[in-house]
Order: sequence, then C-alpha cells, then structure tokens
Amino acid sequence: MFWQRQATSITYLGEKSEFQGDLHVEGNLRVDGIVHGNVEVLGDMEIAQGGLVEGAELKANNLVVRGVLKARLYVQGHLHITNTARLEGDVTSSSLEVEPGASYIGHIATKDSSVANNNAPTPLPVTDPYPELMGSNSNTDAKY
Repeated sequence: MFWQRQATSITYLGEKSEFQGDLHVEGNLRVDGIVHGNVEVLGDMEIAQGGLVEGAELKANNLVVRGVLKARLYVQGHLHITNTARLEGDVTSSSLEVEPGASYIGHIATKDSSVANNNAPTPLPVTDPYPELMGSNSNTDAKY
C-alpha cells in the first residue's frame, strides 16, 4: 500500500538516525529511526517496525504504523496499524485497519476524508463503567 504510488519525493530517516523538532515533508516519509516532534507529511508515511515517532501531533495522507507512535493523529485517508505496532494517542482518520496483536491506547474517530484533517478527534461518550448488578430497582437495602 505505502510504496505503490509514484511519489514526487521520498524522505527516509534511517535506522540509527534521530531527529528532534518539527518535521514537514512535501512527499512521502519512511521512519526507521527516531523522531521527537510534530510531523506533517503531505504524502504517505510509514513508521517501520524499529521506528519511533513521539510528538504532540502527526498529520499525513495515509499512514502505516509498524513501530511505536505516540501522538495525536490526523490521517486524511487510510490508517493501517500492524500487529507489531504500538500506538498511543487520539486518532481521526477516514478509514482504519487494525491487525490482531496491535497495541492501541486512545480514542478513534473515523470521518469523511474531506473533513478528517480539520477536526479534532471526537471523544467517546462517557458511560457508567459498572452496569446495574442489582437489577433496575434502585431502592435496595444492600450493605457492602
């Protein structure tokens, strides 16, 4: 999926490379190393199995996560979280694919692709974490 399209440019951050700061890429980006900071990719992005991206937010057209990603995500197109991925952060994406074995902590909102990159993730509604155990009668005299 990631390398199937012809890109105008591909930026590659190698396995033993580390970048700190905000990163803006006009084409596609593949990260095998470490990025600390905000990332904006106008094309597609892949975080390799040994890669780490950590920052406040990441924006990309399509994203494949095989490594570690800790950021708020805005993916205009498709987000693919593989079985080797560890993702921590809220996600807004047009479409989503999560493989069995992937690790994810956060909230996910899928939106129309025309608005996915402009809206913050929608949090899940708050529900009672303890369902009614005693039935619907709220006047029980049970003592704990």
